[in-house]
Amino acid sequence: MHLTAVLERNERLHPAKAAVVHGEEEITYADLADRARRAATVLIEAGVQPGDRVAVMTFNTPGFVVAAYGAWYAGAVLVPVNHKFAAPEVTYAIDHSGARIGIVSGDLAHTATTGSPELPWLTTERPHDGLPDFDALVAAAEPLAAPVDVDSDSPAEILYTSGTTSSPKGCVHTHQSITALAPILAVTLGFTDRERMLIAMPIWHSAPLNDWLLTTLWLGGTVVLMREYDPAAFLPAVQDHRITAFFGSPIAYLLPLQLAEAGRLDIASFDLSSVEKWMYGGAALGEATARKLTEVYRSDQFFQVYGMSEMGPVGTALFPDEQTAKAGSIGRGGALGVDLRVVDANGVDQGPGGAGEIWLRADTRMVGYLDNPEATAESFVGDWFRTGDVARIDEDGYLYVIDRLKDVIIVGGENIHSQEVEEALRGHPRLTDVAVVGRPHEEWGETVVAVCVTTDGAPITVDEVRAFLADKLAKYKLPRDVVMADSLPRNPSGKILKHVLRETI
Repeated sequence: MHLTAVLERNERLHPAKAAVVHGEEEITYADLADRARRAATVLIEAGVQPGDRVAVMTFNTPGFVVAAYGAWYAGAVLVPVNHKFAAPEVTYAIDHSGARIGIVSGDLAHTATTGSPELPWLTTERPHDGLPDFDALVAAAEPLAAPVDVDSDSPAEILYTSGTTSSPKGCVHTHQSITALAPILAVTLGFTDRERMLIAMPIWHSAPLNDWLLTTLWLGGTVVLMREYDPAAFLPAVQDHRITAFFGSPIAYLLPLQLAEAGRLDIASFDLSSVEKWMYGGAALGEATARKLTEVYRSDQFFQVYGMSEMGPVGTALFPDEQTAKAGSIGRGGALGVDLRVVDANGVDQGPGGAGEIWLRADTRMVGYLDNPEATAESFVGDWFRTGDVARIDEDGYLYVIDRLKDVIIVGGENIHSQEVEEALRGHPRLTDVAVVGRPHEEWGETVVAVCVTTDGAPITVDEVRAFLADKLAKYKLPRDVVMADSLPRNPSGKILKHVLRETI
């Protein structure tokens, strides 16, 4: 199914219903379809041909949604660009994707044009000196009579991976693979056309874009955009817009608690009763944190979701009644419509009590990495996508991610899972954040290094760390060195960029 067909269906069925809400602005399905057709005219008149790539670098604003659908109406391919990128990172994304034109929020235009000065840029949301105003051009354009005819198996998106273990790779998704997401998510999580989905996480990221924005619009629900996540404005937005569903990394839920502890926010004063699904991903929650969130948010409707950009993303889910009993798990098997295997280094499937790499298979999978056949070949075994995540399986069949395959530290032939050491260290009262990585060692192959952020910024010694862990982990797993840091590098999902840390230790 082509993505424009989804929008046109809801234009016919719900023309006056709000499709997108941003602040005081409300865009109906009829209005969104009209703007998308006008945006397509703007892009075509700028020289965009079927199959060309359109880069979009914005905050969570209507301009992103209009530009995305405009690209699809024009037969082009959307390239979402991280709005937090510095100029050299913009250069990489634009050059690697081969973008023909770019649309950028006015506040980000300086970075975009510095990173890619030769690319024609149009601005949205706020004008920027010297650049054409995309919103004004859309308003003045004639709407395209019909979508440019491209097959539903044609590329629709190039999504860049988080880059936790290497430089970002471009995942190529088709119209068909993206529209296959919505039925899986709707059935698994119980979405309906009544949804009022709050999107506060970056809209260019795979989950906010494909899982939540496009699935909500596929169903005929309403998407509420928060320009950027703000812990002080988050709960007021939930209350004022009568939000039914929200997705965020665990920190998005925890930051309001920190404001409350500092006396700057009264969480109990907000009416959050409209929310039927509090969803989180990017990291698991411990039992104590899960119980705390249930208490503070006055809801037991929390869902953990796990997936990869390469898969749409879809993968697994941990449901509300499993949050405390199976805290830290990503769920039991794949979501409906998703096959899952856990495979050891010898290619043998693992069951309860075993551990291995998670493999996924679904109709939502990418067709491959852009211009990278080697990485594509390494990532697939037939139809199965190798996630690179290592999981153990408990006696009930629930999966617990214990490491990235590339982050396993091998000391004297013994495998050490970095997340196991990190989890043990997180109980140290002087640590606010920690990551564990391997450092090359001539005799042992690698040695364990803990990168630590302390509560007061004062150094913590390796002897203190080893003493704390002495009764918790085998001796060979204990760090041999400690490196201090002011903060740890993370991607927008909250995952630590360990390949960056390895370069600095």
